[in-house]
Amino acid sequence: MLCFGRLRLQTFESSTRCVMRYRNRWMVGILAAALAAFAAVAQSARAATTVADSGGIEVKPSDLATPSRGMTMSEVTNKFGAPVTKIPAVGNPPISRWEYPGFVVYFERDHVIHSVIANS
Repeated sequence: MLCFGRLRLQTFESSTRCVMRYRNRWMVGILAAALAAFAAVAQSARAATTVADSGGIEVKPSDLATPSRGMTMSEVTNKFGAPVTKIPAVGNPPISRWEYPGFVVYFERDHVIHSVIANS
């Protein structure tokens, strides 16, 4: 019996191991595809502005570049410059806010957790 390029004895135990190995590799492939799809959706969702008017919610596309989730404070400063206003951290975990022209960045400790585009 051939199992991923290795010759195995034809017993029930060895064939079961071969099937389990194949199933595990298949599950890893499915998981990788699901993560790639989630990343694509998250990327497209990040480039939108949500506006609430008259009780409804409207999502508008936006071309404004904002920091990505997980960036550090120093990476944000290097890429977008110094913020107009720095609001000090409050709470536990500490959440701080940096305000830029056109958007606001929220940090947990020193990592970006969210970027919000200001209403225009």
